[in-house]
Amino acid sequence: MDALEFYGLIPSEDPRRWRLPVVPSLCSGHGSLFGGAALGSSIEALERVTGPPLVWATAQYLAFARPPDVVELEVCEVARGHRSSQARVLARVDGREIFTVVAALGQRELPWSGSWALRPEVPSVAASPVRPFAAQHQGTIGERLDLRVANARPMETLDGIPGDGRAALWARLPDIPATASALAIVADYVPFGIAQALGRRTGANSLDNTLRMVRPTETHPTEWVLADVRVQAVADGFGHGVVHLWAEDGTLLATASQSAVVREWRDRADTRPTSTEVTR
Repeated sequence: MDALEFYGLIPSEDPRRWRLPVVPSLCSGHGSLFGGAALGSSIEALERVTGPPLVWATAQYLAFARPPDVVELEVCEVARGHRSSQARVLARVDGREIFTVVAALGQRELPWSGSWALRPEVPSVAASPVRPFAAQHQGTIGERLDLRVANARPMETLDGIPGDGRAALWARLPDIPATASALAIVADYVPFGIAQALGRRTGANSLDNTLRMVRPTETHPTEWVLADVRVQAVADGFGHGVVHLWAEDGTLLATASQSAVVREWRDRADTRPTSTEVTR
């Protein structure tokens, strides 16, 4: 399976326009389109329309999309240079804008490279316990992810004592390789880290999601990806954090960042989210 099939993207007669049927397997546990899936499907459309690989992309989430909505993705290549392209995606449901993605794509030859981020010391995939699967995630995108806990407290044990702002999960999507469009899903775990940092079972509605590619996984394949979550601050009801994405061999693949509205946790039956995403 490739990313096109994973997301269920449907091309139209106009190569710049794509259709994304919103199905439960692309949704969060609260029934709305998962933010990482919104960004990931847009990245796939951007790369197919413009040609070069992703350098960075950021999504701003504006409203809900829920089954049986069909999101219309319009790719607009705003500027093209010799080695790079600037583009955006406008995503609408029945003419109503749901999210917007802006991006740069390209590839340049340069003799120098390096990585200065430090990978955390965490147990291997084999030594990390499987993350329990919540009943509310049955049939959702969460069921399509394999997750193992490398550094985190069980949600039911969070007792109000703040953590150190660090959390880590091993993740893989068994159906597709860890390309940029798949890494967008693995990167969408700052809300999980916010709960760990606060030491409280909180919900968080993502306002944005940014992915910056370092090493294309086509040239550096890996089965598992370590989502190294680093929460920077929670203040005035908003949380901010970054994620470093590492291959199993310790190679930095990408970085990501998010801001989110932090909310007191309530069971699914008590409330519905008011933005695109919620804490997993």
